[in-house]
Amino acid sequence: MDRHVLITGGAGFIGSHLVDRLLAEGGWRITVLDNFDPFYPRAVKERNLAGALGHPQLRVVEADLLTPDLETLLGDDRIDLIVHIAAKAGVRPSIADPIGYHRVNVTGTLTLLEMARRRKVPHFILASSSSVYGENPNVPWKESEHGLVPISPYAATKLAAEQFARVHSDLHGMQVTVLRFFTVYGPRQRPDLAIHQFFRKVAAGDTILQFGDGTTQRDYTYVDDIVAGVRAAMDRERGGRYEVYNLGNSGTVMLRELIAAIEREVGRKAVVEVRPEQPGDVPRTFADVSKAGRDLGFHPSTPLAEGLARFHAWFLHEAVTAR
Repeated sequence: MDRHVLITGGAGFIGSHLVDRLLAEGGWRITVLDNFDPFYPRAVKERNLAGALGHPQLRVVEADLLTPDLETLLGDDRIDLIVHIAAKAGVRPSIADPIGYHRVNVTGTLTLLEMARRRKVPHFILASSSSVYGENPNVPWKESEHGLVPISPYAATKLAAEQFARVHSDLHGMQVTVLRFFTVYGPRQRPDLAIHQFFRKVAAGDTILQFGDGTTQRDYTYVDDIVAGVRAAMDRERGGRYEVYNLGNSGTVMLRELIAAIEREVGRKAVVEVRPEQPGDVPRTFADVSKAGRDLGFHPSTPLAEGLARFHAWFLHEAVTAR
């Protein structure tokens, strides 16, 4: 019998790739829950799902996590697994709207956990973020780090969501898997994120903004590797009832190195305007993925240059399609 998975945020960047993976694999009934938040254009999310819409194994429910009649909208079908990706994203916007971020990322997650408890969903997967590590100097970051100190409202909400998930696992016997994503990029990446912005602006000859001196470092992780990690987590048998895993590329790239790599890929020099570092941004992210490798068989395999080339091909195709 096909397993039924609820994917929140399933019309977004990572969620839509997971939908495609599961439909291609077969053996799944998929319910996507997405509110098509206007943080970026609705048409972008509609294109993300364009290849999947109409598939007999896919149902899309347009609703907010806090919609009062959410369970009625979802129907009575047994849910075998929840992959909770939906969130208000972005470090800098969270500084301007901490209450809105708390509402969606914390209260929304708690509401979904409560629904999972009532409906006896066996496994709950929570998409978290590398931002929960804050400015921790102990790199590469391990999941066993204690005393995490987030430095943005967004990061604080993701850590709070993790804690509510842990409490629900302890109190109610629910299997919970937390996945901390590290700077995911690739086709369908949100248009506000750095790699997408840089490609668009370098190609057009527009100025890109570099915050800081270019030495900040990120662990850039290609979306197919992330989806492979999520898919492995969906079948997790190792570890305890509640486990946290880093999903990253397990390497760091300086911002100025990223810009240079994009210049090489586009074949054009970037026009760079240097601005002061932004509040809430951490100086470095760096994942230790040995635990995910041991328990999930997670082994990221996409080098940055290859991932940027794939993104560029998608970007060019999108530009032609949009004409």
